[in-house]
Amino acid sequence: MDVRVWRSMDPLIVAAVGGLILLGITLIYSASATGEWARGPLVDHPAFRQAIYALVGALALLLMLLLDYRLLGRVAHLVYGLTLLALLLVDLTGQVSYGAKRWIALPFLQFQPSELAKVALIITLAKFFADREGSPHLLRTLLLSLALALPPIVLVFFQPDVGTMLVLLAIWLGMALMSGVPLRYFAGVGLIALLLLPVIYEFGLHDYQRARIEEFLDPSRDPLGRSYNIIQAEISIGSGGLFGKGLMGGSQTQLNYLRVQTTDFIFSVLGEELGFFGGLLLLGLFALLLLRAIQAAERARDSFGRLLVVGICIMILVQTTINIGVNTRLLPATGVPLPFISAGGTSLIALMTAIGIVESVAARRGRG
Repeated sequence: MDVRVWRSMDPLIVAAVGGLILLGITLIYSASATGEWARGPLVDHPAFRQAIYALVGALALLLMLLLDYRLLGRVAHLVYGLTLLALLLVDLTGQVSYGAKRWIALPFLQFQPSELAKVALIITLAKFFADREGSPHLLRTLLLSLALALPPIVLVFFQPDVGTMLVLLAIWLGMALMSGVPLRYFAGVGLIALLLLPVIYEFGLHDYQRARIEEFLDPSRDPLGRSYNIIQAEISIGSGGLFGKGLMGGSQTQLNYLRVQTTDFIFSVLGEELGFFGGLLLLGLFALLLLRAIQAAERARDSFGRLLVVGICIMILVQTTINIGVNTRLLPATGVPLPFISAGGTSLIALMTAIGIVESVAARRGRG
């Protein structure tokens, strides 16, 4: 562990992440300005808790920066095994909330293993593909990588958490493509998936999940019931205009017409209170983060480092796209947090751990 490595870290990545976290805490505070949180103790306030999680995440980022990322390859199998064990534990003893069993209750927080499973799968697949770089048996490599990815995907699906399952699938697909597997090899897998879609829709989805797809196709069917959230989110974003109504000034947010406003629908809070230019600020920070991370991947000293950063970029990009797509009614509703912005301890700490890995790769691009 080289403590001097911090001098080689990318300050723009840290600046982008810091800006996103500050923006997230500000929006969480504004979205919690009324209601039970405003009258409760400070330690229970979502913004205060998010700030604490950010400090823990900063320590995780620093630890991963100081740790040589190549050591992760040596423990990839252990990380993968522990992740599967944690996901199994959720299925057996997890805490149920909003009809899903995704959390393990700890003394000071609810721990969500599926958030850490994203980072664990990235480490596992990066090691797998790096070890097979230039392999002539690319179809076999693709199928073996899918066999690695399927256990956490299936365990997350049965929690049920379709949003995280889609993120895990995207991580596998993107990393397989970036490792050199030809696109034509995905044709068979894609055809099987298409053929299974009607079966999955009919027998694999819960009633509420099918209802979400129907809401997306026709929100007017139940505007005061199942479609309420997506309609209110659309109203919130549309009412913000160019500059927004100001922090703690959004009627949809402050009068609690917009629900789940600190987590799944926090982008709608941003749209209402900070407007179009607030959205541009958010996207600009994400663009800066991803562009600098891509540069780190290009300069990585080995395939393992490059694939680690690529997987993390895919994770952040897909989560951002899904969350904003749900808020703007371009995608069916699913519980995917907006990275660094939505309230949630496990998600934020996992993301900052991932950024620490990116910084570790960036800092060691020219080192032995």
